[in-house]
Amino acid sequence: MDRLHLNQHISRQFNSEIEDVRRQVLAMGGLVEEQIAAAMHVLVGRDAAAGTAIRERERQINAAELAIDERCAFILARRQPAASDLRLVLAVIKMLADLERIGDEAKRIAKRAEKLVGEEEGGEVTAGLGDLGVQARGMLRGALDAFARFDEHLALDVLRRDRRIDATFRDVSDSLVARMQRQPDRIPVELDRLWCARSLERIGDRCKNLCEFVLYLVRGKDVRHSGLAKGDAPSP
Repeated sequence: MDRLHLNQHISRQFNSEIEDVRRQVLAMGGLVEEQIAAAMHVLVGRDAAAGTAIRERERQINAAELAIDERCAFILARRQPAASDLRLVLAVIKMLADLERIGDEAKRIAKRAEKLVGEEEGGEVTAGLGDLGVQARGMLRGALDAFARFDEHLALDVLRRDRRIDATFRDVSDSLVARMQRQPDRIPVELDRLWCARSLERIGDRCKNLCEFVLYLVRGKDVRHSGLAKGDAPSP
């Protein structure tokens, strides 16, 4: 398969268009990462005021998705890219959906967390949720960095972190179930925390998808369902 060869076009305008798309994706990713950080500020920092900024940022994320999607459609129609250029455009289109959904998950976390601000902190559960947030945000940052650098080794490393976030989610879930069994009257509160944990676990899954698209972009091969997350070494 054709390996990655970007920025080698006869048309400087085409070079500029391809690079602009990359920058726009990274800027959108930065907004999404800020969204996760703000959601965790509500959930763990117990600051309900952060919700206003989250709603405004959601509009920016949605607008960025539409703008980049339109730009990709323009490139496909006007430039008819081939090989690695085509893979970049296709990968970006797929990545947009996951980035937007990560933003949606962050908004859901903030919405549920606003209801928890006045509740008792929950000790180890709050710490577990905080750990999930750190892992989710780190996975997103790593996936974006891998895309920025076309770094397949980093993409693989981030992809495999999904196992750790899954394990942390199981631990938090077990703690929350135990709390609900001990105090049935607090089931609604603990369910909100459980849904927040679930959203963070899903963010990890979305970041895993982003890394698979980076590998597709670099290698020219669709690696989904290939077992890479279980420790396969990257091909030369």
